[in-house]
Amino acid sequence: MTFTAHLKSSVSILVRGAVGVAGGVALFAAIAGVPADALAQTAAPAAPAPIQGEGPALWVVKDADSTLYLFGSVHVLRPTTGWASPRVEAAFDSASDIWFEISNPDDQAAIMPLIQQHGLSPETPLSSRLTPEENAELDAAAQAMGASAAQLQPMKPWLAALSLSVAPLIKAGYDPKSGVELVLKARAEAAGKPIHGFETIDKQIGILAGLPDDVQLVFLRETLKDYENAATKLDEMVEAWARGDVATLDRVTITEMKEASPALYQSVLVDRNTDWANQIQTLLEGAGTAFIAVGAAHLTGDDSVQAILQKRGVTVEAAN
Repeated sequence: MTFTAHLKSSVSILVRGAVGVAGGVALFAAIAGVPADALAQTAAPAAPAPIQGEGPALWVVKDADSTLYLFGSVHVLRPTTGWASPRVEAAFDSASDIWFEISNPDDQAAIMPLIQQHGLSPETPLSSRLTPEENAELDAAAQAMGASAAQLQPMKPWLAALSLSVAPLIKAGYDPKSGVELVLKARAEAAGKPIHGFETIDKQIGILAGLPDDVQLVFLRETLKDYENAATKLDEMVEAWARGDVATLDRVTITEMKEASPALYQSVLVDRNTDWANQIQTLLEGAGTAFIAVGAAHLTGDDSVQAILQKRGVTVEAAN
């Protein structure tokens, strides 16, 4: 894999596991401005398939008066993907409080002003930043998502890349409404469970909008090159996640990014994992049971949230 492909993969992990497909793909889809309902398949969705084996991995952190479950999520899923295993259901039901990366991934009223502030640059249209060949690719990709290159012109590269990244996933049957966070958020609200976030929408959009311009352009160019393969790559990640194959998930989402772009790996994953570990330790100082669902990329690898906690002497175990 080329260095630029690694960069694109790294940013995609941010969208799937922290902000989106790295903060909820509800946020991802809202940022991208994709008409998900129009792109989604019109047939009635089938029921979720049975879980694979024991289902996605689940960890638990305990002390004398606290129990904290850690669940790696995927923020956009096909409705047919089975993931709600009996142990995940039991852990969620036992929790008094629910934690996500952000507490309101579906709050478009909060998202849209930030998009207008950080995602648009009409004075510098995308066409002025791309080669003629890339502009042709942009137009073809835009048409495939039911838009036109003209509609994308005012966007900054990061926002255009997200818009083009989510569309093929929706067409392949992935649905933000089926993502783990939105499903669990609805259940938490119905049960009257308080919902909390480790970060804010402002911070997550700021991470994307704050990428250097050259990295944003790499993200856009690699998205154009890889547009047709986006669903296949996500399929590999989801299949590993759904069967609890943490080793494959680590290889698919972490290893190559860590080797190719240490600085981006540090800012996208390590720094944020460290912050969340700090907040989890604060939760341990209190009492009660909490269920924590964050992007699966944050709960795998040597710099995962669990690994950071364990280095500090906090015991983290696989939940039965």
